[in-house]
Amino acid sequence: MNVRTDTLERLAPLWEAPDAPTRWVIWHRATGGSVGSFESVVFDRELNIPFDIADIADASGAGDVDDVVLGEVIRRMREAGAPETDAYPGRPCG
Repeated sequence: MNVRTDTLERLAPLWEAPDAPTRWVIWHRATGGSVGSFESVVFDRELNIPFDIADIADASGAGDVDDVVLGEVIRRMREAGAPETDAYPGRPCG
């Protein structure tokens, strides 16, 4: 098994059907660049933070998460029906 496949297997809970209200959301957040510029990230509503896919990749020895891995995670989440939003999906901080 290669490192990329191992990383995707460890991220599988992100696109599996939820047991409870959806924890994982695809959030299209503004990047602060040009108008309409955004990046898609995975947001963890339970922990109320963007989910750092790079931490999982580092633990599996993949190093930096490239756009291919992130794109595949988001593709699988969409295929599984994960919700998507442009609005902040978490609770107020503080």
